[in-house]
Amino acid sequence: MQKTKLSREELASWIRLLGTEGIGSGTARNLLSVFGMPQDVFSASLKHLESVVPGKTAHLLLLPPTDDMQAQIEKTVRWMGEPGNRILTLADPDYPPALLEIPDPPVMLYVKGRIELLFKPAIAIVGSRNASRQGCRDAEKFAETLGHAGWTIISGMALGIDAAAHAGGLASPASTIAVIGTGADIIYPSRNQVLARRIAQEGCMISEYPLGMAALASNFPRRNRIISGLSRGVLVVEAAARSGSLITAHVAAEQGRDVFAIPGSIHSPLSRGCHQLIRQGAKLVETAQDIMEELPPLDALVADLVEKADRMDEAEMDEDAERILSALGFDPVDPDRLCERLEMDIAVLNAILLEMEMDGLVELLPGGRYRRLAN
Repeated sequence: MQKTKLSREELASWIRLLGTEGIGSGTARNLLSVFGMPQDVFSASLKHLESVVPGKTAHLLLLPPTDDMQAQIEKTVRWMGEPGNRILTLADPDYPPALLEIPDPPVMLYVKGRIELLFKPAIAIVGSRNASRQGCRDAEKFAETLGHAGWTIISGMALGIDAAAHAGGLASPASTIAVIGTGADIIYPSRNQVLARRIAQEGCMISEYPLGMAALASNFPRRNRIISGLSRGVLVVEAAARSGSLITAHVAAEQGRDVFAIPGSIHSPLSRGCHQLIRQGAKLVETAQDIMEELPPLDALVADLVEKADRMDEAEMDEDAERILSALGFDPVDPDRLCERLEMDIAVLNAILLEMEMDGLVELLPGGRYRRLAN
């Protein structure tokens, strides 16, 4: 990994962009694809901005930072200066390759702890906040066993199954990653204070939300796409019929990840979600070995991750961009079809497409398809 660090001015531009009313991650990516870096967005003309975003948003982008925005920037600069803290943007060479495979990668990540874990083969373990004792024991045991086999454990630091999974991951050398739905400076729920401190010291904690962001209900479904996106597969231990864990499982399936579920008693409400997933095609598992037998060999995955990271740092990006432009033609194409045409790894392709977006060579359209802009 390259040890890059945002300057204060660069950081301020990223925070301003994402903090402007009306700009979510999709709009931010569109702006970056047209103008380049955030500072280029703020130096653009009103007319040019209005060709990309609504007039109100364009006007807001040209206003100087408010006092609240300046305070947020200063707060973030101080946070980034603390040991173990790091901010990754889509333009950072250390951005996790696995997240470039998903349709809506976070534009900015706040990272606390061991950043190298974001480049390790990982399994997500999720489940009910109101889990049974047996469910928590299962989650912890599966996590510890998988961790000793080399799999980093990812979860959402909620009570119940999530907390048990993190505890099991911490008991192994592969450790654990907590993807949280608040700012990285807030511990939620407060009962997980001790666990959160351990994860920050021995594992890794990440968030796409700005510092100070409270635990809003709408944050957690979006957080789930990062949990599954960083993982090779998702294990659901216990889940009610209507559960946030099922959202994570369904997103994982859409992202092309494996989904596993532990069956339970037909009389338990906490088994209904897992049974539903199994009926829909999730793999029924009884031991951690059942999961490992379904996944590629760990050595191959490690080598693949290293190769992806190396490929994204290679200097022949221009040559690959030319191949992609040629394969795109002039009709919108989705990345899966491009992969078939180019015989290129999806993570490498998405990384190059992102660079090409920022260089104004291609445009990301609704539905995840790309259109060529260059002649």
